[in-house]
Amino acid sequence: MLDPSLAKRLRLVGFDVDGVLSDGGIYVGRVGDHPAEFKRFDSQDGSGAWLLRRAGLALVFASGRHSDATIIRAREMQVDEVIEDETGGGSKLMAFEAMLERRAIAWDECAFVGDDLADLPLLSRVGLPIAVANAVPEVAAAAAIVTQRSGGHGVVREVAHTILTARGTWDDVVHQYLEERGDAAQRTAGSR
Repeated sequence: MLDPSLAKRLRLVGFDVDGVLSDGGIYVGRVGDHPAEFKRFDSQDGSGAWLLRRAGLALVFASGRHSDATIIRAREMQVDEVIEDETGGGSKLMAFEAMLERRAIAWDECAFVGDDLADLPLLSRVGLPIAVANAVPEVAAAAAIVTQRSGGHGVVREVAHTILTARGTWDDVVHQYLEERGDAAQRTAGSR
């Protein structure tokens, strides 16, 4: 169970993309004469992002590669920032650190969700390191929490539930979500 004081201290949640937001599969082909790349994202992550944002947390995607699919999904989910390390030379960590400095957020005020070895530098610095259920053993060992869901299967939604439940704000934020959608009468307290 997540320590409520840590959950309340968080100001930002970062997510790796391939293997966390997506299942890690990358579909490459052509559409007409143009190369195309597609990824599968889970629709529940959209509501998870909304819930985290409504609770006052910034959301950041941090990926080891550029992808138009990632940028499109980030816009849909209204993510605050996307960091892409196109060199693979560790600038993902440096870019994340620069982003934290710009936002005046300390490492211990961040959670980060990862799945593979490239995520270890970030996981070792944040206050709340999280691994997805199908993370490599080194990442799972570095994590304070391992999700029940595998990457690409609603991890953002599960992380939102975990953090907001520990903060004691889950029911209120869900009510706000349903109210904004016009579904407040259908509120299901404590439902996941």
